Amino acid sequence: MRRILALFCFLPLAACAAGDFPSAAGIPIDFILFALILLGVALLHHHTLTVALTGLVTISLYKILFTGFKSGLGMAGFIGHLGDEWVTIANLFCLLTGFALLARHFEKSHVPVILPKFLPADWKGGFVMLVMVFVISSFLDNIAAALIGGAMAHQLFRGKVHIGFLAAIVAASNAGGSGSVVGDTTTTMMWIAGISPGEVFHAYVAAGVALLIIAYFGAKQQHAYSPIIKHAHTHTRVDWGRIGIVATMLVFAVATNVAININFPELAEHFPFIGVAVWVAIILTIPVRRHDWEVLPDTVKGSIFLLSLVLCASMMPVEQLPKASWESALVLGFVSAVFDNIPLTALALRQGGYDWGFLAYAVGFGGSMLWFGSSAGVALSSMYPEAKSAVRWLRHGWHVALAYVVGFAVMLAVLGWHPHPGHQVVPVPAETPAVVAAPAG
Repeated sequence: MRRILALFCFLPLAACAAGDFPSAAGIPIDFILFALILLGVALLHHHTLTVALTGLVTISLYKILFTGFKSGLGMAGFIGHLGDEWVTIANLFCLLTGFALLARHFEKSHVPVILPKFLPADWKGGFVMLVMVFVISSFLDNIAAALIGGAMAHQLFRGKVHIGFLAAIVAASNAGGSGSVVGDTTTTMMWIAGISPGEVFHAYVAAGVALLIIAYFGAKQQHAYSPIIKHAHTHTRVDWGRIGIVATMLVFAVATNVAININFPELAEHFPFIGVAVWVAIILTIPVRRHDWEVLPDTVKGSIFLLSLVLCASMMPVEQLPKASWESALVLGFVSAVFDNIPLTALALRQGGYDWGFLAYAVGFGGSMLWFGSSAGVALSSMYPEAKSAVRWLRHGWHVALAYVVGFAVMLAVLGWHPHPGHQVVPVPAETPAVVAAPAG
């Protein structure tokens, strides 16, 4: 046992001292392992949690044995790394689980079944419905917005929903969340990392343009396939108690984040205030309406999956990535259509140097180009199994890729690229000079 412990300590020390880290074709093994994990997630849709946890263990052991961490070497470095990341992980876990309950309250408020009566009767009805999904996603999680959109579409079109319109629903939900720190997990991650809501809000310039494109073509496709059939819910009333719960949770989250970052910014790095605030709101509103606690088991599994990928991304040597630029942000959008955008966002946050509005739009909306490119797409495909075809999604949802590029180009031309250099770059302690030269992260 002593020999094994000595090996754990000696191997990373020797590697750092030599300054020669394993790589293939100039690419650090860290990134190769990470890419294999994301590929496994993309291909093995029914085993994503297993793939993510296996990948987390593999990368952790690799870093412990061979490269070390910015916080130190071997097992001590790993423990130090977890100590640096636990606040982010705890905040995300609390928000993901809390927002799942929030989404259920909004669904049961009867607002989704009342909204369709305000829709026009022709193709413009589908257009307006997609705009509604966009707006809903700005204050609800994009997954919830996509599912609400899917439920409305099923009702409006009697279950006959075109693949192109399904792609447009996913794209609208992702676009709506891209400029809001409470509308998408990726933007929430940026918010937790200290990026103000105003620094991602201009993503709506690109998202608005993209919405017009996907809503027009998607609605036209749907109208030709199955015209809208409206059923007015004249006797349905809004459950204002549930709307109050939604508002309370959002106010608690936003107010806490603003108060902490303005008055006690140093404390935000040591305790998950935002996530705890959401759960305080949940507890306080128990007497108002019953929370749907039964959604938590599946939500917890999904959260563990996403957080495993975030932890994997946190261990990547971001100093080896290409320089942050509008070109790399544009490419990340296409990459997020294949690989999960959560770890891609984590990598970008650790690297720094991005215009966060561009990044929010790219990783948020870009995942819409394939059904498995975003959590919203995966969730909607469970409601419409026919959507689980990459070929059909690309063939009929071609307008999503067009909208992504046009939206990005318009935002670049109108606003320009304004990066925030150095954000989230982790300082290297002076007492571990051996790690300074190491391409490990």
